Amino acid sequence: MTEADLATQKTNENAGIDSNDAAQDCTHADINTLLQVIEKKSSVIEEQKQRIAILEEYLRLERARRFGPSSEKYAGQAELLFDEAEAIEEDSAAISALEELQEQHGAPKKRGRKGLSKSLPRHQVHINLSDEEKAGAIDTFYTVAKEELDIVPAKARVIEYLQEKAVFVDEDTRQVKAAELPKHPLNKCIASVSLLAYVVVSKFCDGLALYGLESILKRHGGDISRTSLANWVIRLSVELQPLINLMREHQLAYDYLQIDETRIKVLKEKDKSPTSDKWMWVSKGGPPDKPVVLFDYDPSRGKEVAARLLDGFEGYLQCDGLGSYDAVWHRKGLKQLGCFDHSRRKFVEAQKAAKLPGKGKKRTAVTKADVALGKINALYRLERTIKDLPANEKYQQRQKIAKPLLEDLKHWLENNIGSVIKGDLTYKAMYYTLNQYVEWETMPQHLYQ
Repeated sequence: MTEADLATQKTNENAGIDSNDAAQDCTHADINTLLQVIEKKSSVIEEQKQRIAILEEYLRLERARRFGPSSEKYAGQAELLFDEAEAIEEDSAAISALEELQEQHGAPKKRGRKGLSKSLPRHQVHINLSDEEKAGAIDTFYTVAKEELDIVPAKARVIEYLQEKAVFVDEDTRQVKAAELPKHPLNKCIASVSLLAYVVVSKFCDGLALYGLESILKRHGGDISRTSLANWVIRLSVELQPLINLMREHQLAYDYLQIDETRIKVLKEKDKSPTSDKWMWVSKGGPPDKPVVLFDYDPSRGKEVAARLLDGFEGYLQCDGLGSYDAVWHRKGLKQLGCFDHSRRKFVEAQKAAKLPGKGKKRTAVTKADVALGKINALYRLERTIKDLPANEKYQQRQKIAKPLLEDLKHWLENNIGSVIKGDLTYKAMYYTLNQYVEWETMPQHLYQ
């Protein structure tokens, strides 16, 4: 082999080594790229799975809302195995104290039918023996054999006001003096004060529509159109406004107020669709022995409504987490209190939307929503137990039992919120509840009472 051949062979060998190195480098780069693609796609798949799980949960909730019971009591709650330490914590001092308190003050269940109120007037019907049946008796007496609740049917009548007039003659002039008629809240109105009160109570307390009242009055002989009834109600609202203003002042003078809004349907509202939501704002406040409840209608749920209703109030405001209340929190002397009814409702929704086992199988797995409801329901048990206790004893029991329960619930929420899918109903309920917590150590004693 010549030197030229050796040189060519060596050159070819070096070229082969370089090509192998290049191929290995190319292979490593391709593998890294493929791993990144796989990791990215796996992340997308995981996100889609979570999204699908959330959508399925909302679908189950909507199905429960449409076809399930509207009660917030969960039918399968008694079948859950609440024997886990985190679920109910039977060994905790607060739960033990609560059970002991329930044994002391829990009202025993009364058996049999509840008797009729003693405050109702009694009409006695005497059932007499015949002369033959009591012949030869040395004495007779009556005993109450039975009681029946009786309703006197309403009946319509026309009240005629006969106005006395006196005629006076003074020289050539005649003067007539008439007795003053009683005052009426609505001028030139054919309805008596009692009928106006009946209409208002039937509509706003009994939820009876005006067309229903129209039929009832017609059956009793009073032919009054629903248009007239509506005009009476509107005119009365103007006349009663000073009373509403006085009740509002009484409500805002105390340092504790509850407020909430609920949607209602109103057909004729300017610049609003008949199917759109309008809102009834309900507030309750004032001294505990003389509370005032006010209803305020507004087509808006915006912050300007909350600012108007709470104008002049200073103290503790209990409400939900609606963003409209953010407009008033900056005010001096106003502090926020959360509402457990709203928190509990969110956990109930998460519980209803939980994936159920197959047909014929009992649900035994304890979810985060079950645990949260178990802890919240302990607070409700306490409130039912101490409902009739004096104010100072309520304060002592809430400090002894409710405060540790609240601290335990908050600690549990903080430790478990990271273990649920962000965006699902349980996460939203936990996040909402945590945002409603306040430093209760700063609350005055009378609010605990």
